This record gives sequence, C-alpha cells and structure tokens, in this order.
Amino acid sequence: MNAPNAAVPASRQPLLPASVESCVVYRPIPISLRSRVIVWMLRRVLRPWLGRMIRGSDEKIAKMQLLTSHMKCPNNHGLTLEYTIVGQVPGHVFGDLADTSKPVILWLHGGAFLLPAAPSAHLEMVAHLASKLGGSGYLPDYRLAPRNRFPAALDDCERAYRALLDLGHAPSRIIVGGDSAGGHLLLGLLQRIRKHGWPMPACALPVSPATELGRIHSPPSRTWKRHADPILPIAALQRVDEMFAGDWDASDPELSPLYADCTGFPPMLMLATNNEVLTDDTVLMARRAKAAGVDVKCEIWPKLPHAFPLFASLFPEVKIVRQEMVEYIQAKLKQA
Repeated sequence: MNAPNAAVPASRQPLLPASVESCVVYRPIPISLRSRVIVWMLRRVLRPWLGRMIRGSDEKIAKMQLLTSHMKCPNNHGLTLEYTIVGQVPGHVFGDLADTSKPVILWLHGGAFLLPAAPSAHLEMVAHLASKLGGSGYLPDYRLAPRNRFPAALDDCERAYRALLDLGHAPSRIIVGGDSAGGHLLLGLLQRIRKHGWPMPACALPVSPATELGRIHSPPSRTWKRHADPILPIAALQRVDEMFAGDWDASDPELSPLYADCTGFPPMLMLATNNEVLTDDTVLMARRAKAAGVDVKCEIWPKLPHAFPLFASLFPEVKIVRQEMVEYIQAKLKQA
C-alpha cells in the first residue's frame, strides 16, 4: 500500500489554490533518442565524477577551479569578451557595458558554489542571450567555497548589481539570471535589493535553483530522483553545504530562499526538469512566489538534466528553451 501524501513529491501535490498551482507548467516536449542516450551517459560518467570531486581535498577542488577557468568559450556569438573588474567585482563581460541604452544580462553562474563559470556552458549561453537581445552580459566571478563561505558569494553578487546601477543602467533594462547555485544566489540577491530599497530588475530567470540548504533529504524530489538525476550526486552535496555555509543558520532566507518573503520580487521565469533532484526546490519556490503576488511562470521540462539551458551543444531541445527565454525577456523589457 502506498504511503500517505507526505511521501509524494511536492511537484505532484495540489496543496495550494488553483491560481497558485497554475504557475507551474509541465512541458510536453518530445525528447530525442540522441538526448536520452546522452542523459544515460551523463548519469554513468558525470555524476560519479562530480561526487568524487566534491568529496576531494581542498587542493583537488582548487585544481578543478583552475582547470575550469582555463577553458575557452567556444562561441562569443559576435560579441567581444573581456575579463575585467566592474565596480569591485571581477568577471566576464560580453559586449559594451558602457552602453547603458541597451539591455544587460547579469548572470550568476552555477557550479555547486565551488567552481567558476564554465566557458563552454555559462559563457556561451550568456553570449547567445545577450547577442539575441542586442545587449551586453556580465558574469560576476564571485568568491568560491571552500576558501570563501557564505555570505561572501552573495555579497559579491549584490556589489555586481549595484555596480550596474552605478554605471547608469536603468533597472528596467537589467535582466538577472542564475543557474543551480547561481539561481540560489539570484533569489538571495532579490532579497538584498528589496532590503536596500533599490529598484528591481526587469525580470529574473532562476534555472534549477537550490532553494533549501538545511535539509539534504528535502524537498521530496531529492529522494525520489536521487538515482535518476544525470548530474547531481545528492548525498555528496551535503559536503557542499558544509563547505559553503559552515555553521550559518540554514533557516536564514538568504541561505535557504525557499523560506523567503517574495513580496516585491520582479517577474520570474523559473526552469527545471522532472529528472533532477532539485525539481521540487524550483516548484515550491515558484508556488511561494506566486502566492506572494509575484508574476511567475515555472516550466518543468521532461527527461533533460539539471540546468539544461546551458547545454546547447549536447541537446537540440535547448534551442527551444533558449528562444523562449529570449522571448520572455523581450516581453518583460517592453512591459518595464
């Protein structure tokens, strides 16, 4: 006999009014055989490798940080690329940040709070989006664990947003996005922006955000999808929490955004898949934001891996979601 509803993933439970539930859409996108095979390979190769890396010594993690940052961006999509300092935060800049008449994407990269932006994934995607929008892109090189613990990374993201305002970028032309750990930082940044009384960006795009850092076993998809997730070794992520947050109180909404008051947040497009341990991190966060009056659209795609919009070279379906991201941003820029 099945267990009570408590054992059912949050994404399957109609716990809130229909007006809130409706913000979550499960996309019936056909996934190609090629993509399914790649997902199968990732589960058997990438996930075990990430688990070993996370469990490694600080020196091994440092070597991986160096290796990642040494790689080259495969496609700048016609934009210049420069590593420079914006305000007080270094980072990668696509296009001309001095041109404040155009939109700018502030993207907070993922990497389990341990790795820098991956050129073949984060840099290439931001270049693609910025090019399609006719604007610029900025990926802050925020401080990484284990040498820098919370709230160092969030402090850097806050400084990065403030730097764009100080350069003269109107908030109505700023788009803030983030994937995985970067999605977590994005939701913390929105709280900081509200706390300071600064103007909110035109919209935000959290992709597969980690929203609960106090419980490795919850939300429910972390246990339900622990064998299916092609990338994230959920048990090993407990060490990430220790390296990133240390003894910080995980009920702090800046550390676990799932418990944040979302009042006043900008419009959000949230993306995840039904094949990752962080599915319910996204779904529950979207519901809470919608209940707080935020304009939220949450899409759950089938089969693909965690933070799937990053992997255009692997999955042809990513072209669809990237186009939708561009169209969403364009619509919100017009509204703003």
